[in-house]
Amino acid sequence: MVGLLRPFGRAVTYTRLLHLFVAVVWPAVLQFVTDAWWIWAVAAAALVPAGLVPAMRTVEGLQARLLLTGHPHDRGGDGDGGGGGDGIVVTPSSTWEDRGRLVLWLEARLLLGCVTSLLVAQLLYAVVDLVVAAAGDRPGGGAVGLLGPPQAWHIALVPVLLTALAAAVWGSGTLITALAVRLLGPSPAERLAALEERTEQLLERTRIARELHDSIGHALTVAVLQAGAARAADDPAFTRRALDAIEETGRAALEDLERVLGVLRDSGKPAGSRPTLTDADRLLESARASGAEVDADLTGPLEGVPGPVSREGYRILQESLTNVLRHAGPVPARVRVSVEGATLRLDVRNPLPADPPDPARGSGLRGIRERAALLGGSASAGPVGDDWQVHVELPVR
Repeated sequence: MVGLLRPFGRAVTYTRLLHLFVAVVWPAVLQFVTDAWWIWAVAAAALVPAGLVPAMRTVEGLQARLLLTGHPHDRGGDGDGGGGGDGIVVTPSSTWEDRGRLVLWLEARLLLGCVTSLLVAQLLYAVVDLVVAAAGDRPGGGAVGLLGPPQAWHIALVPVLLTALAAAVWGSGTLITALAVRLLGPSPAERLAALEERTEQLLERTRIARELHDSIGHALTVAVLQAGAARAADDPAFTRRALDAIEETGRAALEDLERVLGVLRDSGKPAGSRPTLTDADRLLESARASGAEVDADLTGPLEGVPGPVSREGYRILQESLTNVLRHAGPVPARVRVSVEGATLRLDVRNPLPADPPDPARGSGLRGIRERAALLGGSASAGPVGDDWQVHVELPVR
């Protein structure tokens, strides 16, 4: 019983009824003044050109959000292309399909508003009529007149009529809200555009996550190895060099972190300049400072590699060297980066550690494969003889 009464404790139940009444106010006033029923036909005809005006969908959408959903400023929704409001858009009509649906909405709202207004008015009048007649203040008319002379038992019909009135209020509000979601909701094209925008946002978040993982992970790995080596060496000169390397690596990581956080704070801000393969010497020196013997060979016109490919190649190389230091420690590593024709090749090899990583697991190796796949390339990682190898090929055109 309490559940049945709960809707009548919410303001939106009554604002939905108000929304229907507003639709019939002006035709009702004209009909009252002129006493001509054809006014309703004129009103229905006038809604057709009104619905063809693109801005009318914004007006109707805002009104529907405010009175039907109770969430006028909700910008969430479910990817509705116009934002929130339980799927009701507020953008102007952009296609004839949108205009046609808006015309249908205006006509349906007028019709349902007319029916609801008459039904609610008649039910209210019948309730008042029964109560007054049962009190003996005057002879019963209207609904009471249909039942014959006023009698005391007629008062028992009041709960029935009130129940019918409540059902009419709740049912009409629910129906008009469902129609609003259907007719004022986003078109398929708008849903597709919203889905594409959402996909772009998710891809950007994934890219930022990879950036943070690669940059911060590399810096922390280098710092930990340098600190451990300095403590083991117990040599003031080596300790100073280790601290210099930790400082330089940490400063570079802070720059990357600040750039990424700047993008997150301001979605309209460009990502800014990111390191490319022409900055690979910085990575190589950082790995050497950690104790690894890096044999590097960079050949081909690296400066001519397109920006996106060069930036992703830098991150792939960074993650590969980080994996060497993390899993194998300061061991000899061979790095080969070359541009051959339309292909950029990256190879990083190091002695196979006692506990090699699982190629199918780990966010670092997965990030390398994802970066390569997004650029239309390929990446593989795993044991090759006595070595562990990361091999990546990226198209440069």
